[in-house]
Amino acid sequence: MINLKNNTALVTGGSRGIGRACVQFLSKAGADVAFTYNTNEKLANKLCDEYTGENIVRSFKVNTNNEDYICNVINTVENDFGKIDILVNNAGIWKKSDIENLSLDKWNNTININLTGTFLFTKYVVPIMKKNNFGRIINISSTAGQRGEAFYSHYAASKGGIIAFTKSLAVELGKYNITVNSVAPGWVKTDMTGDVFENKHEEVKIIKEIPLRKIAVPEDVAGAVIFLASDLASHITGSIINVNGGSVL
Repeated sequence: MINLKNNTALVTGGSRGIGRACVQFLSKAGADVAFTYNTNEKLANKLCDEYTGENIVRSFKVNTNNEDYICNVINTVENDFGKIDILVNNAGIWKKSDIENLSLDKWNNTININLTGTFLFTKYVVPIMKKNNFGRIINISSTAGQRGEAFYSHYAASKGGIIAFTKSLAVELGKYNITVNSVAPGWVKTDMTGDVFENKHEEVKIIKEIPLRKIAVPEDVAGAVIFLASDLASHITGSIINVNGGSVL
């Protein structure tokens, strides 16, 4: 059993989907968990209400496009929890567009939320980790960042950037006992991908392209995250852990 008692984790985009599963797994392992959300306060409050035990679960509303907002939230988490040991950069968006119709606003919004948000949270959490000579940073990337994805070039670019960011920081921060890794999901059944799987023909087609012949659920991704956050992964850094059923090797 993975034990994260006496650890504090910060999960971005934690109110639903993969982020929600990460909050649940980290809390069940004994960590105190702070998580951010953007718009759905009801879902965030519902998740917090699930936990009334010894460890703490708290939510923070944040605009991932606003550096001051992010900095203030991180300062509040440090003041309230005392430290941040684990950072899970999960917040992201995924919207379809061919290149001719991809507006600059949509491009910038995707890059800002997926990549710049990861940069900003990491930038302001790292000094806290350095003070304690310990840290686990886990960035959620994607198979799209490795092989590309037609009609989602903006999304693939943001996730490819996260992979390069992960590898760069693994080298930079290793001497401070901070590991930096990425989990790269393939297809996952969440509300973000719900429209795709409403088309049963498309779902069958996707499943046929996955060697394990099934689509992941958020808990599959959270399992890899909690492993990387634990002592079991203390000598792993700069790695990309694929959670895609074998669709990208």
